[in-house]
Amino acid sequence: MLTRRTFVAASLLATASPAFLPASSDPVAILTAIYTRVAKGKGDSGGAFVIENKAAKTKYLSRALVALWARADAHTPKGDVGPVDFDPVTNSQEPDVKSFKVDAEKMEADKATIAVTITGHRNDRKPADQIVRYDFVREANSWRIDDIKGSSDGEAWSIRKMLADSLKT
Repeated sequence: MLTRRTFVAASLLATASPAFLPASSDPVAILTAIYTRVAKGKGDSGGAFVIENKAAKTKYLSRALVALWARADAHTPKGDVGPVDFDPVTNSQEPDVKSFKVDAEKMEADKATIAVTITGHRNDRKPADQIVRYDFVREANSWRIDDIKGSSDGEAWSIRKMLADSLKT
């Protein structure tokens, strides 16, 4: 039965700004939460928490990307570093995040591309290397990261491509 109270609550949720909705309902909110955590303190803790273990990957990444990553990890010889040997969230070996800006470049019903521009304390990076792009897909009413892309010294990289390429060797 729909009471006046539940109707009002549902109406408020439907019209609330994305900042007040659960993070899984909005890719911009998800990345804002991730980078807020990354930029805390000296901004040097990085974003490894997004990919540090299977539970973290399952929380943030699409099922397809989690499965691809698992195949790549299984293909990596024991004792070797996996195909992703840096922090893709900060696009670095040594995280340095002072501030960030999140921009929705493309938003559709079931996929989105969001760009995050990172400003560090050192400012020793090429402008293109300060932008990390995220491809999101909607799975079971939640947004998940399906790829992370950036560039290092002007050379483009993609997590999905790195993982796929590692399976070819």
